[in-house]
Amino acid sequence: MILDQLIDELETKIRDRVLSKWGHAIENVSIGIPPRMEMGDLACPVAMELARVLRRSPREIAEGILDGFKMPAIIANAKIEGAGYLNFSIDRGLFASAHFRSVMARPPGKGDRVLVEHTNINPNKAAHIGHIRNAVLGDTLVNCLRWLGNDVEIQNYIDDTGVQVADVVVGFERLLGESLSDVERRIDEGAELFDYFCWDLYARVAKHYEEHPDDKAFQSEALHRIEKGEGDTARIAAIVSDAIVERHTETMYRLGIIYDVLTEESDIIKLRFWDQAFEKLKDSGSVTMETEGKHAGCWVMKLADSPEFEGLEEPDKILVRSNGTVTYVGKDIAYQMWKFGLLGRTFGYREFLRYPDGHVLWQSTSDDDADAGAPRFGGAHSVYNVIDNRQAYLQKVVKEGLRLLGYEDQANRSIHFSYEMVALSKETAEELGLALRGDDVGKTRVEMSGRKGLGVKADDLMDQLQLEAEKAVGEGLKATDLDDEARSELATMIAIGALRYFMLKFGRNKVIAFDFKEALAFEGDSGPYLQYSIVRAENIFKKMKERGVSTGLDDTEIDQLTIGGGLDDDMWEIVRMSAETQSVIERSVDSLEFSTLTHHAFELCQRFNSFYHKYPILNEERTDERRRRAATAETFRQTMHGVCELLGIPVPERM
Repeated sequence: MILDQLIDELETKIRDRVLSKWGHAIENVSIGIPPRMEMGDLACPVAMELARVLRRSPREIAEGILDGFKMPAIIANAKIEGAGYLNFSIDRGLFASAHFRSVMARPPGKGDRVLVEHTNINPNKAAHIGHIRNAVLGDTLVNCLRWLGNDVEIQNYIDDTGVQVADVVVGFERLLGESLSDVERRIDEGAELFDYFCWDLYARVAKHYEEHPDDKAFQSEALHRIEKGEGDTARIAAIVSDAIVERHTETMYRLGIIYDVLTEESDIIKLRFWDQAFEKLKDSGSVTMETEGKHAGCWVMKLADSPEFEGLEEPDKILVRSNGTVTYVGKDIAYQMWKFGLLGRTFGYREFLRYPDGHVLWQSTSDDDADAGAPRFGGAHSVYNVIDNRQAYLQKVVKEGLRLLGYEDQANRSIHFSYEMVALSKETAEELGLALRGDDVGKTRVEMSGRKGLGVKADDLMDQLQLEAEKAVGEGLKATDLDDEARSELATMIAIGALRYFMLKFGRNKVIAFDFKEALAFEGDSGPYLQYSIVRAENIFKKMKERGVSTGLDDTEIDQLTIGGGLDDDMWEIVRMSAETQSVIERSVDSLEFSTLTHHAFELCQRFNSFYHKYPILNEERTDERRRRAATAETFRQTMHGVCELLGIPVPERM
């Protein structure tokens, strides 16, 4: 926190100085880190930004700002660099003394209620590798938002009435000839993982439609019964959905990902969320019924005048079709209104399951089985929807729907966290036994299609990744070092770290090709490299303790080691980068780019490993110097433990 406080103080002083010197008020003062340490610790380009306004040269403005400028106590000196940069050097001793006492201290938060919806897997088959990217991005966002002081609610929306579920029901009823009791028995007996079975059945139904086009009518019939809640067809859909969602939660829990509430499409329909939203839209004039043309009889949201939809050949969006059915985007607008507490009605909730730590996962209900003691959900200040890039247009329509209803603030706080898809490297696809299609043979990455049954299930990927990690552990340790259980536990932690880091280290709008070798590398930009670096730091303190060397520092000793002795460049770089971490977390959340945080963590580990080789701690004879180095290592250790907690990367006791 000390670095952010210092930057805030500098920004205020510069603004005040410009106002008093030239009578010009400036809103934003940009202060960053110079590219080279010899240029100082902080740099401000404000003089260049003011040159045109004040009709003076940047250097003259910089000199005017520094003339009589009262420095913060922790700034050692200031100088003008280049054409007019204001560069400040920090008093390393004072800064380090303050930072050692507050490493990874959480900033004071506003306590805003924030809703994050992520994962959202159709409950018709097993989760696949693309769902992992969604869930890891969403979970990391949740961790960072909470660290920044927000009250975060984690939702997982379940489309239990969609065509994907209808197709699986068609598979059971039409292709397999199974009744409700048959499906219940199949789930209870558990001879085969149910989500795996449905994965194959879903692909089989799709192939059946291709070979028997007239049977596609089965889908419409099943969909109608499911939406109306009619007969065994609807009951089969409900138990299939619940059984598969339970498997999805087990899959994601392997990566440390949990949820607070499952909101179900069937309950949105039964509670008539759309009816309430539709009346509000009609009252506001946001929708009109078309009386002629190809959209005759449809209720349409007019978007031609919105800048977001400018230039589109057909900007208007149908919300209600001429046959009276509501489109997905119409229901999404109603759901988004509920998230902000704008709808005037809500769900009941019942317990779905309890995680091993006792945390309850609630499930929405429209029946009489609601638990009166359930928490309150929805009614958020801000909403993040983690949905892939293919839904960008529909998310814009939902946001515009809020705006047209007069909810401008809520529209601005309705955030689409978009991301690109996940493929496999050709080598990893072959290792997983995925048969390559003809058009994939010459490619470096292999894309997947769930509808065709071409893909990698998330659990299979994690199982294989753990096997690969166990091989790496076996090669790196003596056979007697760990028993089988400990070896498996270590491999699991490495696999989780490898997978989560890989999903985060690329820009979210980049298509990624997952590769076992790259993810599990113990050197370079990977999760295992972060884990290895922290374990290395931990080992220093274990050995110090074994030798009876004190690792604790009281306030007086910290001041003596830092203010009195100071830090050399390598130590200072670690301390300064550690202090930057808060602003890196904030930037990552603001930009929704967690590759910023992974890159920061990777660079910090590189700095520490270089320091580790250059400055031995245990064998340093000078007590003060040894303890100064140990304090630097402790700063790194605490920072990386905090960062890995945010990234969801477990830290093993050994590597």
